[in-house]
Amino acid sequence: MTILDKLADLARKRVLAGQAEIPEAALREQARMLGRGKGEAFLSALKKPGISLICEIKKASPSKGLISPDFPYLKIAADYERAGADCISCLTEPEYFLGSDQIFREIRNRVSLPMLRKDFTVSAYQLDQARIMGADAALLIVSLLDERTLGRYLERCEELGIAALVETHDEAEIQTAAVAGAKIIGVNNRNLKDFSVDFDNAARMRDLIPAGCVYVAESGVKTPEDVDRLRRIGADAALIGEALMRSANPAAMLRRLKGEKE
Repeated sequence: MTILDKLADLARKRVLAGQAEIPEAALREQARMLGRGKGEAFLSALKKPGISLICEIKKASPSKGLISPDFPYLKIAADYERAGADCISCLTEPEYFLGSDQIFREIRNRVSLPMLRKDFTVSAYQLDQARIMGADAALLIVSLLDERTLGRYLERCEELGIAALVETHDEAEIQTAAVAGAKIIGVNNRNLKDFSVDFDNAARMRDLIPAGCVYVAESGVKTPEDVDRLRRIGADAALIGEALMRSANPAAMLRRLKGEKE
């Protein structure tokens, strides 16, 4: 069993626990009562001229273990916003990433930037949860979903008014995302089966992204040169996590990645 398989199994267990507390129909009604979300704000932030930066907040990861022991997540979020982040990605997976829905909600109440709920989506129930906690976007990982299910989840995101970042790793997954109707396609340089990173993957996959889709490069972005390279190949956005979370000064690191002089 791969790490991704374990993460998916744990996500299914959390969904079952959530449904035991709040039935699916009741949660869906809660989401409906909120009206449409602000997914367009997330999409617009990624379409700005140049390359947009989605800055991630996570305490740990399966491949690197504990990344941020102190984890002052509210300060980090505020620093990201002040330093010019375009969006914030927040892990809510509790076992391997040590995230939580509560952390997401607290950050949502602190910043005005569009926010991505980053978790391992295996049920539409999680999309309703994302809308209720104030997410502007949700993550859909193609390798966890068949084409029909992906299409249904994209439709549900549209109903909720939240954007969907559809994550892929190879040509076949990009094709699945495109056929399902993804508007935002991410190419992960990290292979989620073994969590190895190949930064060149983003460049190899670039020409496979359909015209009109927003292209997000994910993982392995560590330097201003990396960001510049992604800009040159035509990436609309980059998702950056570990490089920022390991920095003693995430705001200064973000400004450096943006190419600003200190």
